Amino acid sequence: MTDERKKFLADEFEASRAHLKTVAYRMLGSRAEAEDAVQEAWLRLGRSEVSEIGNLGGWLTTVVARICLDMLRSRKSRREESLDPPVHEKIADMATFADPEREIVLADSVGAALLVVLEQLAPAERVAFVLHDMFDLPFDEIAPIIGRTSDATRQLASRARRRVQGKTDVSETGIEHKKEVVRAFLAASRNGNFQALLAVLHPDVVFAPDAAAARFGDAGELRGAQAVATTFKGRARGALPAFVDGGFGFIVRIDDQLRIIVKIGFDGEKIAKIEAIADPGHLEQIEYRLFDQ
Repeated sequence: MTDERKKFLADEFEASRAHLKTVAYRMLGSRAEAEDAVQEAWLRLGRSEVSEIGNLGGWLTTVVARICLDMLRSRKSRREESLDPPVHEKIADMATFADPEREIVLADSVGAALLVVLEQLAPAERVAFVLHDMFDLPFDEIAPIIGRTSDATRQLASRARRRVQGKTDVSETGIEHKKEVVRAFLAASRNGNFQALLAVLHPDVVFAPDAAAARFGDAGELRGAQAVATTFKGRARGALPAFVDGGFGFIVRIDDQLRIIVKIGFDGEKIAKIEAIADPGHLEQIEYRLFDQ
């Protein structure tokens, strides 16, 4: 490949980067993971036969969608949930919806609450819904990406749309309830109310701090409601409830500086996992928004 061709590809990729990050973030709900997906697309471009790519923007967007689908499936497999069929290789033409102004509006309008809802969708549902309802890609072009027929893809997107609109258990009501659970956990922690802590914790809850967070709290990984409640009793001062990477959690400021971000996972209505991150490099990669902002 000539230097001129390499420069052309690099320039085209940079021109598409904002769009690709928007697509990836809508699918993954994490800016750090979205950056990883976009970077992987760049690496795959470097390994591809570019002379056979007719629409580079469409090719890149489809590759990012496939990478995101793989990442979503990997999440599900880690949670011991079933996998979807393999992704098809077909390249989709995304030029019909690559509108930067429209994407800016989408970025502003899709808040963390919607990302929480999207997190509840199966990988193929999420990809179908995001590509069709947010980016106007036709079903017959989405279908090869997720390895389904066009009709099956339409049904997946329709089912996802009903869930997003609050017609199932992942409605705004469910989101508000989990927000209240987080607030109740923090209040019980600050007040040293051991029984109130137990009331919101799953019996098998896991507390998993990184090395830096463990030094803050003088505790490593803990399992069980009793142990976790004991550790958090009388703490959480300076903690503020927040949406964290499309899920729930809270942040901790010390001397007006962000020091810890905590991700909270649920099993039903109970807190089942508390992941504390204090490593400065990791903190910079986490997206969060306070509940009241």
